[in-house]
Amino acid sequence: MDRISALRNVEDALARFEQGECSLADLEAEVRGVLRTYATDFDGELQAYRADGGDADGVVVLASSRPDARDRVQSLVESPGRFEVTPVDP
Repeated sequence: MDRISALRNVEDALARFEQGECSLADLEAEVRGVLRTYATDFDGELQAYRADGGDADGVVVLASSRPDARDRVQSLVESPGRFEVTPVDP
């Protein structure tokens, strides 16, 4: 997905939300999906990973492996504490 397609998809989702055709939760899920698709296409063969636990809880990063995902989370969160990373389904 290229940048223009991603922006159009987000704009379409916002329009549906504004017209009352979807809930905020539906909008968030759709936009999150668009962004993950764009990011993984843009960055090649990367997988989204979510951190669970510590101050890093809920942080999502793109990485080529679990160890790379852990390193990426640690570089983004000042004091992540103890956490695990798990792949996120698209």
